Amino acid sequence: MRSLLAPIAALVLALWTPTAPALAQDVPLTGLGRFDGWRENSLIGYGLVTGLPGTGDTRRSEVTRQALRNVLQRLGTTVGEDQINSRNVAVVIVTATLPPSANPGDRMDAIVSSIGDARSLAGGTLLMTPLLGPDQKPYALAQGALTVGGYAFEAELERQQRNFPTTAVLPAGAMIEYPVEASIMKENGEISFLLSEASFTTAERIAEAINNRQGFTIATAKNADEVVIQFPGSFSNLARFVASLEAIRIVPDRTPRIVINERTGTIVAGSDVRISSVIISQGDIKVTVISDNEASQPSFISGFANDVSSLIVTNVDLMVEEGENDTVASFPDTNVGSLVQGLSQARVDTRRIISILQAMKAAGSLHAEIVIQ
Repeated sequence: MRSLLAPIAALVLALWTPTAPALAQDVPLTGLGRFDGWRENSLIGYGLVTGLPGTGDTRRSEVTRQALRNVLQRLGTTVGEDQINSRNVAVVIVTATLPPSANPGDRMDAIVSSIGDARSLAGGTLLMTPLLGPDQKPYALAQGALTVGGYAFEAELERQQRNFPTTAVLPAGAMIEYPVEASIMKENGEISFLLSEASFTTAERIAEAINNRQGFTIATAKNADEVVIQFPGSFSNLARFVASLEAIRIVPDRTPRIVINERTGTIVAGSDVRISSVIISQGDIKVTVISDNEASQPSFISGFANDVSSLIVTNVDLMVEEGENDTVASFPDTNVGSLVQGLSQARVDTRRIISILQAMKAAGSLHAEIVIQ
């Protein structure tokens, strides 16, 4: 009897323990979204990695042989098809992210990924690769030694691998060749601030904070995800005006949400997410399956017929046992933080807590959005 009351006592004590209310904190304007027009751009290129210790593409990769011939021809060397038979080369795709504002000579990181049948890119060097933007213009050139955070070795039909050696990083190996300058002001003199999470309450708070800072109305919440700001003539330049906007701090409206990852058993939720009165019954059910394999060999037949073989017969026993120490608890209105703490002290594992939260949501007792990853 004591083993049954101990978990319940711990659960009820944790649920009745008063918790301090979560205080809403203000965040800078840049933490809530971005200005329209201020964005990054993706770059992509196609190149070759050389210097691999026999871990590159095999001869079956025609793309690799063709790319290597093209490189050698641009360097003034003519090579025939039968003369290329090396596993020290791999064909790769190179990707990078172009910042909103950049000048020629600036450097950025690049990601190199094998697209052939290479086993590893460790020890390789990327040859000069143009990185193209969405408009098919080369904005950067990537070249240099690769950094691989893994390895793959194979010998005598044994293979040892760590992480993914067919993907590598080129630290500061991409150099920008053409200037990039983003423009956030429209032709009519307006600036749009786009919220990362749409909320009419947050948008209205942003517009009100901007107007209070300027002393007159220049910002309007156009939608739940956009605030339109009219550039005032009192500022001498746009950079100073935008800097003054970025210094504004806002208390955002937060939607009650619980994020659940069933693969890893992770639960992330705000401690102030409320739940209504509910009764939880956590039963411990044990299911056991026992398989017994027996060989049936009719000797009186196998002695006379050579085509008669043994027969494997499988007998399966299924047993279901219900635990004696089930946990049953009822409690008034509380929050998810207290609930999870109480269930943990009652020795309910994470995956069963996830099932309980999902059942409470279906019962209408959990007042939050559940996001399952």
